[in-house]
Amino acid sequence: MPTLFIRLTGCPLRCTYCDTRHAFSGGVTLPLLEILRRTAASRPRYVCVTGGEPLAQKNCPALLTALCDAGYSVSLETGGALDIGGVDPRVSRILDIKTPASGEAKKNRWENLDLLTPHDEIKIVVCDAADYTWACACLAERRLAERCPVTFSTAIGSLDPVDLAGWILRDNLPVRFQLQLHKVLWGNAPGK
Repeated sequence: MPTLFIRLTGCPLRCTYCDTRHAFSGGVTLPLLEILRRTAASRPRYVCVTGGEPLAQKNCPALLTALCDAGYSVSLETGGALDIGGVDPRVSRILDIKTPASGEAKKNRWENLDLLTPHDEIKIVVCDAADYTWACACLAERRLAERCPVTFSTAIGSLDPVDLAGWILRDNLPVRFQLQLHKVLWGNAPGK
């Protein structure tokens, strides 16, 4: 779906496959009303607040609520290490679960799983066969597919998407397969 992305700066994680290192620092501080004005100028139906890690910014919950109040369908992409409890319930939360190959699996905040609803989503980026085995065990043991939709994705360059798709089909997993479509279309260009 055509979506406007609002990328917030800063992230406490350093995943091995991070594709947005440019969001670790820098950026410009904008007042909430200016963000809403720029958003309205783009005339989006869908708005995704992402990062870095958007929840690392103290004003992120207020931004999410303001976007919902303005009538947009709003999603939040979060790395899963910070508490999602303060997020407006109208926001669709896309929660990453970090695998061992990400280098950040110890920072998964498992308590977030109990806060998810059926309109949220879990995303697991799989880097190799060992990650896939780990993700399958997590899927079963934590009954992830019973909570909300689950997506398995590959980081471009770490695992052939054909392999991951084949494993999902072979094992008849109740998950969606995702490619980083923006990477396929535009490469690593910031802002895409």
